[in-house]
Amino acid sequence: MNIVVFGLGSMGKRRIKKIKSLMHNAEIIGIDINIERCKDVEKEFGVTTASKEENLLQLIHADDCAFVCTHPKMHAEIIMNCLRNNRHVFTELNLQKDCYREIIDLQKNSNKVLFQSCTPIFRKEIAYVSKLIGATKCKLNYNYHVGQYLPDWHPWESYKDFFVGEAKYNACREIFAIELPWLIRAFGPIKEFSFVSGTNTKLDLNYNDNYMGCFIHENGTKGQIEVDVISRKPIRNLEVYGEELHLFWDGKPDGLKKFNIEAKELETISLYNQVIQDSRYSDFIIEDMYAEEIKCFFDCVHKKLIPPYTLEDDEYTLTIIDRIEKESRQI
Repeated sequence: MNIVVFGLGSMGKRRIKKIKSLMHNAEIIGIDINIERCKDVEKEFGVTTASKEENLLQLIHADDCAFVCTHPKMHAEIIMNCLRNNRHVFTELNLQKDCYREIIDLQKNSNKVLFQSCTPIFRKEIAYVSKLIGATKCKLNYNYHVGQYLPDWHPWESYKDFFVGEAKYNACREIFAIELPWLIRAFGPIKEFSFVSGTNTKLDLNYNDNYMGCFIHENGTKGQIEVDVISRKPIRNLEVYGEELHLFWDGKPDGLKKFNIEAKELETISLYNQVIQDSRYSDFIIEDMYAEEIKCFFDCVHKKLIPPYTLEDDEYTLTIIDRIEKESRQI
């Protein structure tokens, strides 16, 4: 199998590394308009690269898979071209609903897998929390704060040099796009919400750098949400509480705790024997979930399974995010 990776930035490299560890006999082809990135990837991973796709057409067969890891503004065109050329597609976050209806129709007609990335659902802590929430009969509330100072996201480059520097694909929007899918799966569809937003930093941004609000889910669950790019210490703090359940998670592999109601004490929930981390990122980002997501993609390809998070699901998520940006009260 030939696997084509479009975009050789941080996520493209991460996907290549995981693919190589999972599929030793796969031939990986990297494509990026940045020639220096191509050279770096060739040196680091020993894969074939090119700065234009047409240079590699002779290597591409009908059963190839494509990983779309470029700037989100390029996703729609690449995805449609891949489906028209009978490739299975794995796409990173699109952040906009560009051509979604056309892409959905193309996918149905092509009979190929279109796998929309939703990495957090492959994290063990989130799967555990979601399972407990699903088994709980009482009404729940939750508090969830996710944030990190934007210049620290990619300390090796300026935040102005990748897509989160743009309002249309902004960093708060990306956090919402990462977190909302699993929150909706765990707590149910969102009935209504209210948000305030604003700018607290001197960063050179043309969008709000923080949002605070409340979700009310259709089942009556209420959630307080904080999303920002101003937290100097990276933070992912979750608390879920109700009459029958009280959970805490600080985002770290060893940070999930459940309150034992009978014993009246906190218990640490251990889900890993070991974890893989990249020192360039904050300590609540682990590599294991990326590998599990890629395994799931290839299972969908080989076993003809429906992906756990579809483009229709993502369309709903992005609609909610559009409304949050439009309807939040500026402070």
